[in-house]
Amino acid sequence: MSVEILDGATIVNFLEDEEAFTVTVSNRFAHLDSDNDGLLSYAEMLKELQSLRVLETHFGIDVEPDPDELSRVYESLFVQFDHNLNGTVDLEEFKKETKQIMLAMADGMGFLPIQMVLEEDSILKKAVERECNKVAA
Repeated sequence: MSVEILDGATIVNFLEDEEAFTVTVSNRFAHLDSDNDGLLSYAEMLKELQSLRVLETHFGIDVEPDPDELSRVYESLFVQFDHNLNGTVDLEEFKKETKQIMLAMADGMGFLPIQMVLEEDSILKKAVERECNKVAA
């Protein structure tokens, strides 16, 4: 993990770079596709969904969520990705939903820089790295 500074423009610029975004999302998808069948099952996506830590913190303090409620939240998040409701997520569904989530994050952040703790292999970290490389060039 690392502390990074980013704003909504960092994310939007990354999304507009179709090649960089597609490569990053494809790599993340391949990492999650543990059986290499080109589809993500609920079980394969669960770890990714759990990393979002939905309902597990309250003002930065871990709380013990109701396991049934948490399970329903993860299932509903999976359905957001599974656009055709066939029980699996293909690369295009994953890419499309990831883009929508990132656009919502950019919109919520606005254009004032904020500090965030990012996982090293996260898509947001890749967006920050791309922005830093662009500025350094």
